[in-house]
Amino acid sequence: MIASIARYHQQLQSGTVNCLQTVEYFIAEINSKKHLNAFTEVYADEAISRAIALDEKRAKGLPTGKLHGVVIAIKDVICYKGKKVSAASNILKDFESVYHATAVQRLLDEDAIIIGSCNCDEFAMGSTSENSAYGKVLNALDETRVPGGSSGGSAVAVQANLCMLSLGSDTGGSVRQPADFCGIIGIKPTYGYISRYGLIAYASSFDQIGVFGRHIDDVALALQVMGGEDDFDSTAIPGKTAPLMELNTSNQLKLIAHHSDKKYRIAYFDAAINHPLLDHEIAAQINQTLAALKSEGHQVDAVPFDLLEYVVPAYYVLTTAEASSNLSRFDGVRYGHRTPHAVSDLTDFYKKSRSEGFGAEVQRRIMLGTFVLSAGYFDAYFSKAQQVRRLLVNQMEEIFKNFDLILLPTSPATAFKVGEKTTDPVAMYLADIYTVFANLTGIPAISIPLYKHSNGMPFGLQILANKHAELLLLQISNHLLQSHSTKMS
Repeated sequence: MIASIARYHQQLQSGTVNCLQTVEYFIAEINSKKHLNAFTEVYADEAISRAIALDEKRAKGLPTGKLHGVVIAIKDVICYKGKKVSAASNILKDFESVYHATAVQRLLDEDAIIIGSCNCDEFAMGSTSENSAYGKVLNALDETRVPGGSSGGSAVAVQANLCMLSLGSDTGGSVRQPADFCGIIGIKPTYGYISRYGLIAYASSFDQIGVFGRHIDDVALALQVMGGEDDFDSTAIPGKTAPLMELNTSNQLKLIAHHSDKKYRIAYFDAAINHPLLDHEIAAQINQTLAALKSEGHQVDAVPFDLLEYVVPAYYVLTTAEASSNLSRFDGVRYGHRTPHAVSDLTDFYKKSRSEGFGAEVQRRIMLGTFVLSAGYFDAYFSKAQQVRRLLVNQMEEIFKNFDLILLPTSPATAFKVGEKTTDPVAMYLADIYTVFANLTGIPAISIPLYKHSNGMPFGLQILANKHAELLLLQISNHLLQSHSTKMS
């Protein structure tokens, strides 16, 4: 298994490994674990060519990028020039991107190697990675269970050691929930932190590119490289993002350290920890963490939160409405699937093309979104959901006046069995109860792997911070992971 980026760069400099050997290692791992169905396409030839070029660059003593030789996978909703990007949907089967997403370009500019694109729920709509035109993704820890979704392939790619880092997209928890199910780190930064240019849209005011990894420093480095303003995305945060990394005494980039005596003000929602949907073991272990933080001298308080039951309905009303609008462009005229069957008129052509191209879950969400936007229902559903979103933003702002962080479960249960929830979409949607809050309010959130359930599956702790407080989020995550590692050793 490849170590952290810092350790890997040491090995590259000492000559104990090179980029070509690293890429060949990962390609062999991907081929040996094809049954997990984590990848939709592997860029083997291109990755090998790039690795050779990077090895030559290093041998000549030329300056190297911050991600020199780091092997990264991307979700099949993120554009890579000249490669297929289908959003795991038949509607975009065989469509090739004509440009790089800004996030991808910034990784490449720092000498990263993109190894391939990862399987996911179609158009990022799902929580299990079962809604894919390429078939379901399997959890490498227990192949009878789902890896979470919608970025399940990206999560499994890191979990199963098929790459060093991977990119996902997070609209309502699609990075954090798979990270929770797979026992790895998954972070969604502040809305607009990473440009969405080149990210196929699901719900534009919610979508954000996120990162999966095994080490906090690695995730922080990728965020720092990708973050910042972009002329191609008006919603990207203007100016440069605050630095997350600094050079240590060994001239390596490390997460900016916090003062060891720093005490945090931590909030948690009693309604969330004691919610009837939450597994008892998950609640018990998170309560132990809260008690441990309190014993360390941190302020840990329950805060009232009476909107919990409204977050999932508001989320699904708003995101499906945006999806209905965003996905209207996929009509079989300009690109993507076009029905081969005879049609009577243009309306029939649209119906056949879209019915054949979109899967059941995407069709369900398009229809729901169209319904809530329709005359007579707009005020009853869409407007009310917007009001709930405003209330959530206001409540978040009030909480962060008195607290630095909010601690929550990531998911109400560990990874469930393949097919377990496919017949009950409402139960599937309710499983997003703890993650959609961060997307509704635009704040950063992370899931870190701290726990193990008696059923053998991992689960994580979710931490939320105020907008633009990624450094604080990463610092407390690093502290908790190190404390957990010390206890386990």
